[in-house]
Amino acid sequence: MSNLTKTEEQIMKHLWKLEKGYMKDLVEAFPDPKPAYTTIATILTRMIGKGYVGFTQHGKVREYFPKLKKAGYFKDHVNQLIKNFFDDSTAQFASFFASKADLSVEELEELKDLIEHRIEKKKQ
Repeated sequence: MSNLTKTEEQIMKHLWKLEKGYMKDLVEAFPDPKPAYTTIATILTRMIGKGYVGFTQHGKVREYFPKLKKAGYFKDHVNQLIKNFFDDSTAQFASFFASKADLSVEELEELKDLIEHRIEKKKQ
């Protein structure tokens, strides 16, 4: 999967949050100064062509929805980060994250519980 541009990623973040929305909803989701409708329309057209966004036609108006799943996009980015910066070692990444992310004791405990749960699932 190719990477989204910065602007495409902003639009996708709004679509993921909204789940579906009209042009006015997307423009409203941006902070001031808001982008022009024509700018968003052009980028959406490009994203539809790439298969990232779909739409339902309601008369003359389109209701947009994400076709690209947030979890899949995030997973691909994390995997690329691990490959490029941690010699393709998930353990090195996890070690770096746990030691450098300034996590609270509660957050570390939560991570520990998640890892233990995943270990149990893998054993089954």
